[in-house]
Order: sequence, then structure tokens, then C-alpha cells
Amino acid sequence: MTEVCIIGIGIHKFGRTEGKTGRQQGAHAVRDALKDAGLEWSDMQFAYGGSAASGNADSLVNELGLTGIQFVNVSNGCATGGSALISAYTSIKSGQYDLGVAVGFDKHPRGAFNSDPASRGLERWYGETGLSLTTQFFAMKINRYMQEHGISHETLGMVAQKAFRNGKLNPNAWRRDEVDLDTVLHSDMLSYPLTKYMFCSPAEGGIALILASEEAARRYTNRPVHLRACTLRTRHYGAFEVFSPYLALERAPSPTVFASKVAFEMAGVGPEDMDVIQIQDTESGAEIMHMAENGFCRDGDQEKLIQEGHTEIGGKMPINTDGGCIANGEPIGASGLRQVYEVVLQLRGDAGARQVPNSPKTGYTHVYGGPGVSACTVLQV
Repeated sequence: MTEVCIIGIGIHKFGRTEGKTGRQQGAHAVRDALKDAGLEWSDMQFAYGGSAASGNADSLVNELGLTGIQFVNVSNGCATGGSALISAYTSIKSGQYDLGVAVGFDKHPRGAFNSDPASRGLERWYGETGLSLTTQFFAMKINRYMQEHGISHETLGMVAQKAFRNGKLNPNAWRRDEVDLDTVLHSDMLSYPLTKYMFCSPAEGGIALILASEEAARRYTNRPVHLRACTLRTRHYGAFEVFSPYLALERAPSPTVFASKVAFEMAGVGPEDMDVIQIQDTESGAEIMHMAENGFCRDGDQEKLIQEGHTEIGGKMPINTDGGCIANGEPIGASGLRQVYEVVLQLRGDAGARQVPNSPKTGYTHVYGGPGVSACTVLQV
């Protein structure tokens, strides 16, 4: 089976773009990625794309050109981008195609994400009791985790502080102002122990990646980034995930544990080999828990690692170097692909002021979505 490479990356700035639809932002990202790869839309053999709030992704052909391309819509919650990517990866890995696109975009209205319990197979009571408000779910999960593993409120705040500090260095981020730790910790309490500045927000933006077989990649670039692993897993019985209507007596690991383990096995590397890391930070507690779920530390070790600066850009495990969801916001269709975009930039040495030192060679991404879906990648140069 052929190796899969990323040869082009494109982005539309995240945040709020008045007067521009989500679909137009997605098209912008595709054109940007095609330019980066030195290719045309007519060269693409297939596309996978997703959007939660901006219409079917296949409608991008109206913006990009009516070439008859195979274009498949993908929808998988916050893991939509990761799902589009694994679909594109598999299409090339199988040998069926040589060149294709994975794209994600969205334009969410201001305010909280709307959620319909019925769409998740849940009864109305789930929403009526407030559990469909995901801020409460994340708060309950991190509150229990903090008590079980000795994570302090200060460390919770430091994750958000880092996100804004890194976002300041990212010209495509939404929130580019630093927020001091005291402000993070004492801002409005939304769902204890999570304050206003610890959460991401619905946003706008688009990301596109051009994928190629290794043979095709050699024709277009001398610096491909190899997609060594691309995995996706759903939840097991007993996992406490977004939209879980119960907490089982016997807990099962998160789908992230399984997706990450398989990704490392596929790539033939381990967590200790990662030079740059992107993990889902729907809120600052998620980043803490996902550090352990992805195998980068044991439960509870996050307290020391974060306090000692190991997750900073210059640390031994730089995490969310572009500011993550907290600084970029979350356009659902684009978030998982944004992570890959950032790692590709880092591995190319093109991340500018936020560049990880010592020429990183291997990177990792992890995106998590409801009702318990995780997608992971390992990338190398």
C-alpha cells in the first residue's frame, strides 16, 4: 500500500468574517492549499469535506469549478475534520487515487452551540435537565478528574493562559490578546470549575489539505509531510463522553485512548517521539485530560508538567502551539484539520514567531467530538 503525503495546506483566518459565508471561507482555504501545492482544482481526483452550520461541503464545487469530481460530505461532530482526513487518507492508501482534498469549514452564529438531544438518540429529559449544555458536561468531567488526580485551579488557568499567549503569535487566530492568569481564574464562572476564559467559542474559518500518494508527491514537492498514521475510534460501553446519559459503574477508557494507541502502532513511534503536539482543548480541562489519554503522561503528572513549562512552545512537549481551540475558536468542520495544518507548518519550519525550536521532525494531532469520537494522526518529515 502506498504512503500518503500532505503536499499543500490552506487556511481562511479563524474568528469572525462579516460578509463572507462559511462556504466562501472553505473555498478560500482550498484555493490557498492548491496554490501551496502548485496544483489546480481540475487536478483533484476526489474530495471529502464537512461543515456543521454552513451547508453541504460538496457545494464548494459551485465556487471552485464543476469538474465532475467525486465529493463526499462528512459529518461527525467536532471530529468532522478528522473524519474527512481519514476518508481522504484511506482513498489514497488503498491505491485508488493519487491526489485529493480534505476540507472543513464553518460559520457558527454567536453564542453557545445548539444541540438537539434527539439527534443523538437521547430523550428530551437529557436536555431539560441541562446535560445537553456541554459546558456542564466538561465541567463535571474535569471537576472529578481534578479531585482524583490532584490538579489545581491554577494549572487549569495556566492552560488557557498559554493558549492566548500562543494565539498572539498566530496571525490566523481569532483571539490574539494575552490574558493574564488572574483574569482567567477570576473571570465569570460558567460551569464550575471552568471560567469564561477557559472555554473555546463557536467561530468561523476554513482549512484544506492536499493529499497525495508518495509517488505523486515527488512530482510536485521536495518537502512532503508524510501522514504516517490516521485513525478514528468511537466509544466503548462505560466511557463517560459528551451526551452520555449515564455514568457506568465500571468505567471504560475514552475513545482517545484507543485511537492514539493505534496511531502510534501504525507509525512505529511512541508519545515520547513527538516534537510538536496538537490536542483537543474544547476547554482547558480537556487539554489536561487529553494529555494523559493520548499517552503523553500519567494521570496527575499534568500538574508538574504544566507548572514547569514543559507544554510551552520551547518545552519538551509543546502542545497547541497555535493557541488551540481556546484562541482560535471552533468552527466545527475545520478544527481537526487546523491541528494538522499547524503541525505541517511546524515540520516545514514555517511557523514564524511560534516555531518550535530544534527543527521538529515528528508531530501529532488529536481531535475529539461528541458523542465520543476521537481521531488522531502522526506526521513526519
